[in-house]
Amino acid sequence: MTEPDFLRATRASYDAMAVDYADFFRDSLAGMPLDRAMFAAFAELVRDSGPVADVGSGPGWVTAHLHELGLDVFGVDLSPEMVALAGRTYPGLRFEEGSMLALDLPDGKLGGLVAYYSIIHVPLERVPEVFAEFHRVLAPGGHTLVAFQVGDEPVHRTDGFGHPISLDFHRRQPDQIAELLCAAGFVVDARLLREPRPGTAYELTPQAMLLARKPLGL
Repeated sequence: MTEPDFLRATRASYDAMAVDYADFFRDSLAGMPLDRAMFAAFAELVRDSGPVADVGSGPGWVTAHLHELGLDVFGVDLSPEMVALAGRTYPGLRFEEGSMLALDLPDGKLGGLVAYYSIIHVPLERVPEVFAEFHRVLAPGGHTLVAFQVGDEPVHRTDGFGHPISLDFHRRQPDQIAELLCAAGFVVDARLLREPRPGTAYELTPQAMLLARKPLGL
């Protein structure tokens, strides 16, 4: 099967800027108390439910934070450069290459799945496939936590930390993502909608996190 163009572009872009991206965002969570609160709630819900995947794990700092919260977590990322960098930075954690369109996991394997700003590079018509894959790999009762930028118009960037890239950032509305999660079989339990943090060049729109669960018996 031919790989979609957006996957090739996303992989190449993050390969190109992996080191500078990691340096820039390394301590980001320290200034995000609301995001950390959602991670803490997610961790409490899934801690005894089985392994957790951080899908789109990038340089691994979210994976490491989830590990500190007591989760049996591993990272999955499309970019081999990001996977290698995360492995060097957090040698005690597992990181592997993979695509959220086809996760190399059996059905019902996971107790939880985080997609922290990783669906933002997926065109709208492919998002239902992504959420169907999340639903497939989660055990009944498992939870997913999805973060994204809020808006209606996509942004295309050709420069990333001084490196040539070709990357689309798809902004979404929370109601739209909630509807797609429900269509994939999830129940949305909580939403966080926050304003962009003052003084951050990369938060230009409101930000959202949705917590959803795969019902028991499914």
